[in-house]
Amino acid sequence: MRPMIVVALAVAALAVVGGSAVAQTPATPAAVHVMNGMLMDAKGMSLYTFDNDKEANKSACNGNCLTNWPALKAEASDKDMGDWKVITRDDGSKQWAYKGKPLYYFAMDKAAGDKLGEGRGMVWHLAKP
Repeated sequence: MRPMIVVALAVAALAVVGGSAVAQTPATPAAVHVMNGMLMDAKGMSLYTFDNDKEANKSACNGNCLTNWPALKAEASDKDMGDWKVITRDDGSKQWAYKGKPLYYFAMDKAAGDKLGEGRGMVWHLAKP
């Protein structure tokens, strides 16, 4: 009887360790990756940060601002991953932030690799890792 208890405990321990190993595998939200030193989405669209986002993990871009600078949306089921945080916007929607900086697209960027938002108003910058 005793060997069966040991085997059962060993199997349970492996299941727990295996499950936590899977949960800790680094993942990138919205398939964001680094290309040429900047953060881009899975389609190669550039991502930006906003200097007016003064408070960590809080977006100051609301209303008309979002027309030109759409947020990098997070799903309600998405979870924080290391430097990546799911933040709640003023309207209740979810957005990704990297190292405390909410991430945005620029509406005038039409093709992969476009960087037309860089330096806009001296407050918008390409997001970098």
